Amino acid sequence: MMGKMGFDFHYGRLDISRHPFMSGTPDDARITTRYDEADFMRSLMGVLHETGHALYELGLPKGWRNQPVGRPRSAGVHESQSLIMEMQACRSKGFIAYLAPIAARTFGRAGENGWDGATLWNAMMRVQPSFIRVDADEVTYPAHVILRYRLEKALVGGELEIADLPSAWNNGMRELLGITPPSDRLGCLQDIHWYAGAFGYFPSYTLGAMMAAQLFDAARRSTPALEASLAEGNFTPLREWLRAHVHGLASRYTSAELLRRATGRPLDAGIFKTHLRNRYLS
Repeated sequence: MMGKMGFDFHYGRLDISRHPFMSGTPDDARITTRYDEADFMRSLMGVLHETGHALYELGLPKGWRNQPVGRPRSAGVHESQSLIMEMQACRSKGFIAYLAPIAARTFGRAGENGWDGATLWNAMMRVQPSFIRVDADEVTYPAHVILRYRLEKALVGGELEIADLPSAWNNGMRELLGITPPSDRLGCLQDIHWYAGAFGYFPSYTLGAMMAAQLFDAARRSTPALEASLAEGNFTPLREWLRAHVHGLASRYTSAELLRRATGRPLDAGIFKTHLRNRYLS
């Protein structure tokens, strides 16, 4: 699937880690994932997400290397590139219909009940509260970000002590999602961001999700065959549109101006809401 998306293994690789991530340079993009033997889609979607990051890095203009203008625009734009691949393209009904028979053959389940595109699609459209952010569905995911944002503000502002973080986390999960983590491993210790000093990063996931929905909407309007191509496992039209409107512009414009030029409007949360309604309520 990474190859179908356009990832060139001469310029990167895939490995295993406790937490999925992408790191590297425009010449060497390293991706990691983790595996759940009971659910292949968790690792696959993690890989597709990180491949979106890698395609952005590998698509930056070669002539601008080692200059500030040649760097990725921002964390929010970076996350939009992973989420447009994972959430918009790879969770589309057409792509899932393409993926299902390949998965069935891979696992020796061809022709068995439950391995058709419709069943796989229905399983992926399940919405329910969960403890782990990276495994959350598209609808409840923003609640995980809101929780972390509130806790970060309280920590930085001196209103919350580190020792009180586990209980504050659990209270926030109850308030936002109606569930309480049974352990800190499933609670406040699950992410690597705070350990790495990446305070303030979490909002970029929801900003990225909104940008991804808006960019995909624009790409679909300008490329009528886009969704039909994804249903054939062909990412070339989407990748070329992103190269022209996002990757190839690097940091030439601000995030807001980049989005406006690509979509014709400023960031509009309504497009993301419409996407969620269409996908989960239609």
